[in-house]
Amino acid sequence: MVGYDPKSEVKSVSAAEVALAGSASGFVTRALISPVDVIKIRFQLQIEQLSPRNPLAKYYGILQTAHRILHEEGLTAFWKGHVPAQLLSVSYGAVQFVTFECLTELVHNATPYNTRNFIVHFVCGGLAACTATMTVQPLDTLRTRFAAQGEPKVYRNLRHAVVTMYQTEGPLTFYRGLTPTIIAVFPYAGLQFSIYNLLQQLYKWVMPSEGMNAGNVKNLVCGSCAGVISKTLTYPFDLFKKRLQVGGFEEARAAFGQVRTYKGLIDCAGQIVREEGPVGLFKGLSPSLLKAALSTGFTFFWYELFCNLLYALKYTGSTKGQEG
Repeated sequence: MVGYDPKSEVKSVSAAEVALAGSASGFVTRALISPVDVIKIRFQLQIEQLSPRNPLAKYYGILQTAHRILHEEGLTAFWKGHVPAQLLSVSYGAVQFVTFECLTELVHNATPYNTRNFIVHFVCGGLAACTATMTVQPLDTLRTRFAAQGEPKVYRNLRHAVVTMYQTEGPLTFYRGLTPTIIAVFPYAGLQFSIYNLLQQLYKWVMPSEGMNAGNVKNLVCGSCAGVISKTLTYPFDLFKKRLQVGGFEEARAAFGQVRTYKGLIDCAGQIVREEGPVGLFKGLSPSLLKAALSTGFTFFWYELFCNLLYALKYTGSTKGQEG
């Protein structure tokens, strides 16, 4: 069960084991969803309308984009920026889940609130995600730059990207898009955790007889639904973040179509609405929802699975020790 639950057997899992489970969950999930993430980023950064009727649009559909990337850049393009992305996922997963578990345990010990409460999970989930986001934002910016660049490549490898960005744009460039990220990540992650918990309880109420038999499938389904709902409600801020993160990176974006420079969050939102219309705020929504369903579903699925596995290993080890 995600979050502190005094009735759960798995509550004995330590903070280090929670971090390990969160990191492992992030690692496996990132490897599986990277192709969808690359397609989503390409959609978000394209100024032209995502329509086959627009002759200037390089990308306009998920299958068309996948085929074009494969044809022009090869299969490995779907894992562009995978090294910083994996560092991002592993670090984010560890920080987020450890913070969330600690916060929910604090609520249980220091307040009269029920740790399974919707609002408690919303607030703790949002705060945990903000903590993780501020920790890994530079890696997120690097991941976006790698996924956004075409051929020929501007950055040869991770070290070259870090040095080049630092020398040409300054240290603050690694925190581009942090404002919309923080604004969006609190409600997004808060909704993820709270809706996941709510759907888990609803699942038990609707199908009480299944018990633990459908645990893994239940975690995957509940996580996927929570991801889709959360992403839909907070999507425009993810778009703003991606547009701001590639500021100063215009030369590598020229091959993909028009490029724009934004002064900040408000200017970014204003330009998008004026030039691309309100629908522009939801560019890349379809691959984003697909990614959110897979990402959130897999994240909770693998996290719960690894926590249960670590608990089982520890319980087995302690039992053998007592017998010896």
